Amino acid sequence: MPLIRPSREDDLPAIATIYAHHVLHGTGTFETEPPSVADMGTRRADVLSKGLPYLVAEEAGTVVGFAYGNWFKPRPAYRYSVEDSIYLAPDAGGKGVGRALLSELLARCESAGIRKIMAIIGDSANAGSVGLHRALGFTQVGIVASCGWKFGAWRDIVIMQKTLGAGDTVPPTGFPEASPPPSPL
Repeated sequence: MPLIRPSREDDLPAIATIYAHHVLHGTGTFETEPPSVADMGTRRADVLSKGLPYLVAEEAGTVVGFAYGNWFKPRPAYRYSVEDSIYLAPDAGGKGVGRALLSELLARCESAGIRKIMAIIGDSANAGSVGLHRALGFTQVGIVASCGWKFGAWRDIVIMQKTLGAGDTVPPTGFPEASPPPSPL
C-alpha cells in the first residue's frame, strides 16, 4: 500500500510529469499543453493558501500519484464545496493507489470543513475515474455532452458529488463568514 502524505515542494517535478502524461495521452483533463513545474507549483500554492489538502502517493520513495481539492468556484459562497483532482502515474492504476489517495483526500477535506466534494471527470468513457469515485460513495448528477474537443473528438464531462460530514444539516464551520455586501445607497 502506498504512503499517502502532504505534497512537498520537491514533489513538483514528479507531479508535473504525471500530469503531463495525462494531458498528452488522456482525456481525464481537457488541457492540451502540459503546464511547467513552475505552473504546477503556482497551482499547488493556490490550493494550500486556502487551507485545502494537496496530497501525494509514494511507493519506494517515488511519487506515483497526486490528489487535491480546490474550491469548486472562487466566490465565497462556494467555500464549503470543492472539486477533487486525482492523477496516477501510468503504471500505478489498478493497484489500490487511487482508492487510498482519494480516501485520504476525502478525510482531509472533511477535516478542513468541506461539506460537498465534486468530481468533474473528463470523458464519459473514463471508466477508471468514474468507477473509483462511485466506489467511494460519489453519485453521478449529470453529464455535459460534447463540451470539450480533444484528440479529434468531442468529449463529455461527468459530474459526480459526495456529501461530507454533516452535509447541509447544520450551519457551516471552519471558514470565516464573508463580509456582507455594502448596502445600496
